[in-house]
Amino acid sequence: MKSLLPIISFLFVCYFGHSQNLETQINNYINSVYKPNESGATVLVGKGGKTIYRKAFGLSNLELETKMKPENVFEIGSITKQFTAIAILMLEEQGKLKVTDNITKYISDYPTQGATITIHNLLNHTSGIKDYTSMENFIKLVRTDMSPTELIDVFKNEPMDFRPGERFLYSNSGYVLLGHIIEIVSGQSYEGFIEKYIFDKIEMSSSTYGKTKQIIKNRASGYQQNGNDYVNSEYLSLTLAYAAGALMSNIDDLYKWQKALNTNQLITRKSYEKAINGSTLNNGEHITYGYGLDTNNIQGSKSISHNGSTLGYATMGIYMPEEDVFVSVLTNCDCKSPDAIANKIAALVIGKPFPNKEDAIVLNENQLKKWVGAYEFEGSIIRHITLKGKQLFSQKEGSTNVEIYPMTASNFIFDGGTTVYDFYTENEKRMVKMTSNGISAMGKGIDKASPSEKKEISLPLDVLKQYVGKYELAPDFIIEVTIDGTQIFAQATGQGRFELFAEDKTNFFVKVVAAKVRFNKDASSKVESLTLFQGGQEMLAKKIDKAVPSERKEISLPLDVLKQYVGKYELAPDFIIEITIDDTQIFAQATGQGQFELFAEDKANFFVKVVAAKVRFNKDASNKVESLTLFQDGQEMLAKKIE
Repeated sequence: MKSLLPIISFLFVCYFGHSQNLETQINNYINSVYKPNESGATVLVGKGGKTIYRKAFGLSNLELETKMKPENVFEIGSITKQFTAIAILMLEEQGKLKVTDNITKYISDYPTQGATITIHNLLNHTSGIKDYTSMENFIKLVRTDMSPTELIDVFKNEPMDFRPGERFLYSNSGYVLLGHIIEIVSGQSYEGFIEKYIFDKIEMSSSTYGKTKQIIKNRASGYQQNGNDYVNSEYLSLTLAYAAGALMSNIDDLYKWQKALNTNQLITRKSYEKAINGSTLNNGEHITYGYGLDTNNIQGSKSISHNGSTLGYATMGIYMPEEDVFVSVLTNCDCKSPDAIANKIAALVIGKPFPNKEDAIVLNENQLKKWVGAYEFEGSIIRHITLKGKQLFSQKEGSTNVEIYPMTASNFIFDGGTTVYDFYTENEKRMVKMTSNGISAMGKGIDKASPSEKKEISLPLDVLKQYVGKYELAPDFIIEVTIDGTQIFAQATGQGRFELFAEDKTNFFVKVVAAKVRFNKDASSKVESLTLFQGGQEMLAKKIDKAVPSERKEISLPLDVLKQYVGKYELAPDFIIEITIDDTQIFAQATGQGQFELFAEDKANFFVKVVAAKVRFNKDASNKVESLTLFQDGQEMLAKKIE
């Protein structure tokens, strides 16, 4: 026995050293994102049924300067969906319904528009029912309390997006219907069913069906950001989130929930497999989303996850079944997505940390050229892989070029490592699997020129003239379309003029920036608006009669003024804007992007000529630069100075 003691001691020291190192790595990473005097987060890591990491960061209430604590309770948003899905499976095991049932068996007056919509279709987002949160009038309803039937009335007569089972398209409406079915079948309210048969049964004592006005012990206040400032989150009646997103919980209770699923306390393993094994579309294509849970992988290990967000909160939960590791990150500002954070923590815990660009290998030109071309993903999303010199770039149509780095001859990462491309060939055609924060999407190689390679066509002058005019993208932000000779140009408020190049009679592209414009006509063929595609967004601008502010004029600033802005600013984890000076010019360069010159409007405000963007540098009370605000695509994004 004595001879075993050194071995046991050695093992203990190694394990203890690993735990300390892991804790330090997690602490350092989260502390870089959540500062002590800002909105915060709670983080839990469980392994083998035991909690191995449990901490809180930042503040739960900014006005009272109350520190966050692990017990704090958050709105968990769409993490609610897995509770709704499991409740449905509980009822199926009781013989009260089948997931193959037509929903009209329970909601007889629901207009299915001639289609058969099953409970299964609602669970895995293949119903084709329009998501009510994407409807134009939804923002007007956020303060309105509604019953489930009143909420269903909001979307039930909307045209279906597709026939059931043809596609996967995330729809909160499906989970509203599921909540209503639970009520009809069980004879209880959704709230009552969840609390009695789930929360009470597995002792989730800090969890509840959320009510905005109710006093909830340990509730963390929710925040949003407006420029530099935190603001209290907009009021949202949680009756609108209902079975799609109204539950509240904390990190401890969510770990109880995961352990209950693992140990068959609520449903059998056979039923749980339905929830976590993905689904199949009508055409036989497999999708990773099951019932309220998405199954993917992190660094090659299987992951089961779902995120969530409401006004003022953002959440993420991940379970790694092969390693029995659970990670939960709950935050009280919807300005900081925890998805990448949770994925990075999970990768650290399973001993497979994400690589960095510094780990990249060198490939020759022929190896890089093999993957160059366009790839089409679900939803008609096109990504272009291009080669410049010895560097590969990825560009989503309407967005900017981003560098990607080779880890192997076919595996490439974005800087930060949580987004990965795995290229391969199938029947001599280019293919790619893109995995971002554990969620995968498949891309098929297609023949399509990249934005820089697009060929323009010539259009008659009378066709171009019909597009001339002013288009309002936002209040006081106008795009003016003009003609000079035979060329057509677009100029946004306070920015330089860009030439537009025609792809066809209504679609135009810009060569110097990743942007596209489509002109839209009404029933009488009169131009009524344009749609700007940029930065992955579609922005509608209606044609109006309104003056356009004159082009911005830059001013010269002394070098000592410019020097105070030099440094690195963190816009998001692993996404940095670096400000540099070359001679008397000041430049900004974001992670994985090219360098843009900044032009001063005054001592604090700068604009970019080649893209629709503006930067404001912000100072603290001691007149020291502490952050910058990036204004782009109608958004204000704060980046704290870190170096």
